[in-house]
Amino acid sequence: MSYFLSFAVAALLTPLFFPLQEHKEMPVPIVRAMVDVVNIVFTVKDRRSAYVPNLNPNEFEVYENGVLQKVEFFSYQQGKEAQPLTVVLLVDTSGSVKDKLEYEKAAALQFLKETLRENRDFAAVVQFDSEVNVVHDFTPDLSRLFASIYGIRAGGSTKLYDAICLTANELFRGETGRKVMVVLSDGADNQSVVGMEEAIKAAQEEDVIIYGIGVKSSSFGSDFDKLEGFAKATGGAFFKSTPDPSRLREVFGRINQEIKNQYSIGYISSNRRRDGSFRGVEIRVKRSGLKVRHRKGYYAPQEDKG
Repeated sequence: MSYFLSFAVAALLTPLFFPLQEHKEMPVPIVRAMVDVVNIVFTVKDRRSAYVPNLNPNEFEVYENGVLQKVEFFSYQQGKEAQPLTVVLLVDTSGSVKDKLEYEKAAALQFLKETLRENRDFAAVVQFDSEVNVVHDFTPDLSRLFASIYGIRAGGSTKLYDAICLTANELFRGETGRKVMVVLSDGADNQSVVGMEEAIKAAQEEDVIIYGIGVKSSSFGSDFDKLEGFAKATGGAFFKSTPDPSRLREVFGRINQEIKNQYSIGYISSNRRRDGSFRGVEIRVKRSGLKVRHRKGYYAPQEDKG
């Protein structure tokens, strides 16, 4: 079943609701985080850009706005012990990428099949062009996801920023564990109501990691810098694809490997003010030759004045 979202200014001011019964009724373990815990998901690579597994918490330091924090929680997100994963596949179906849509579908299906763990992880599918449409809500059922992806059709202009903002605010809100958004697009935006900064803020507030896949059309312009900007701000990565279907499958495979080599580190901020401010976070690894990639920071809780 599809859910149609008209993204007008009024919609930005009025809460939207999606039925998530499939997700909520599944008897799967849920990780509940304390409100005051800041959780950062990150990856570590060596000089050859190979993932470095099984590091211990003593090898890391976490700074918030330059102040050293005490690490309270740490884990290597691999295997059955990894936190639950929620993935939203955000597919650009505007006219500018129409000629790439079929092989995008095939590669996306393979990605979900290789990434989702049975009865533990969930995915949703959203398409965007001149409107933002939830093709399928969160479900662990691959057959339903496959059917929804095959049913996607192209046409219209592009609301990239609106799609990212809505997906973060509505689909991911209230979800727990690791939250990943994979965006297939040429990066161009010509009709959104919100701006790029507001879309980034929405993703950061919901702890969403964005992976961008740049799909360029021969007939239309592209703006891969925007996709790369979303990825950098949220601790994800950007990959440029080509018309070769094998290249797109390779890119999805790299995102799959990224997800399977994540660490999670948590701390209780020494800054107890609930002022809603943005706080920069830096994770430093003590071992030389290693590089950490993570989101740039988070928004502090806001004191309820009601």
